[in-house]
Amino acid sequence: MTNSAVPLLLLLGSIPLLAQPQPAVPAGVHAGAVATGNYRNLFVEAGVPNAEVAKKLDAAFQQLFHGDPKTQAVYYAAGKNANGELAYVTDVANHDVRTEGMSYGMMIAVQLDRKAEFDALWNWSKTYMYHAEADHPARGFFSWSLKTDGTPNSETPAPDGEEYYTMALYFASGRWGNGTGIYNYRAEADRLLTDMLHREVLHGRTKRGPYACGNMFDEQHSMVRFVPGMEANGFTDPSYHLPAFYELWAQWGPAVDRAFWSGAAAASREFFQKATNPTTGLAPDYANFDGTPYSQRWNPGAANFRYDAWRTAMNWSVDWAWWAKDPAERELSDRIQAFFSSQGMETYGAVYTLAGKPLVATHAVGLVATNAVASLAATNPRSREFAKALWACSVPSGEGRYYDGMLYLLSMLHVSGQFRAWTPK
Repeated sequence: MTNSAVPLLLLLGSIPLLAQPQPAVPAGVHAGAVATGNYRNLFVEAGVPNAEVAKKLDAAFQQLFHGDPKTQAVYYAAGKNANGELAYVTDVANHDVRTEGMSYGMMIAVQLDRKAEFDALWNWSKTYMYHAEADHPARGFFSWSLKTDGTPNSETPAPDGEEYYTMALYFASGRWGNGTGIYNYRAEADRLLTDMLHREVLHGRTKRGPYACGNMFDEQHSMVRFVPGMEANGFTDPSYHLPAFYELWAQWGPAVDRAFWSGAAAASREFFQKATNPTTGLAPDYANFDGTPYSQRWNPGAANFRYDAWRTAMNWSVDWAWWAKDPAERELSDRIQAFFSSQGMETYGAVYTLAGKPLVATHAVGLVATNAVASLAATNPRSREFAKALWACSVPSGEGRYYDGMLYLLSMLHVSGQFRAWTPK
């Protein structure tokens, strides 16, 4: 706990968090934040002044992006090239740069109006991670993991990175307008979104041997794949499902594909109901398209609720907050919060079987953060405790600060109403 957090925690301790009602809408009608422009700030609803919320967000950004490089920061400047400044976000514990972290960093930057950091991360991504080579099997996509010097660990893509890149680029177009070259944000987003859906299967060699890579979405099921490629890669990752984003792509993306993205949003909402345990609300790391858990020899634990799956409740809860199209998402948020509350708010673990058997006892900030985002959709008064728990967290530091830190800052943006849809120009 930081010293600056103490008086605000005392304040929260005396205020019934989330006690104030949501903005009024006509009886029986629900309108999402994208339509109304009214993004709930759960901290302000609790009585915390806007200025204090802004101060806490800025402190978190400053620590994770510009704090002590040995113990606090995950963002590192990396020189310049012809396109300008370069920078990367690194998984400190694993000594690599991932499209997950780079795209999260860009999303955080655009939401906080930090154009210099956004452009530096995008420049590094396009310089070192992007495959423009005509004969590369991952052409049009990004290597999901590189060393910090730009050397690939793997030349294959992971769709969650491309999804966040695309959304961040559209928002950058809306917030700052379009530049030229790689900074023509909307053109870059349109190109990437088209490849994600239509890229043909290409065969070629990577540093790890032959590889075949195709589009990132299974068109039969209207769902994101775990890895792009041929039908042998026919499974998904529940935390990659981002219906709140798909709805925007159905409005902003290339016109020929808008009906697909609308259908993908509906498919993901139905999938959440199938993939989550009916008692605990927990989702697996990997699943088949029918929602049943999926695991591989190289990841036998993927049928459990693990680190990827922390993000799934955040995804369905933001979808409800933004679009209010599926009330069943509210039931899911109530269900998963009821489970974690039963495990002890200050002690629940990080990894469980879907039925709720604890497997890892660590109480992780990243999971505390995403569980707080579920309060945007939850209806039970217990949701106030999850928002309170996020406010009480210190900004992650130390060796594990990358994943916990990125989820902490993304969740703080969501819960404070500062994660918004910026219409592209």
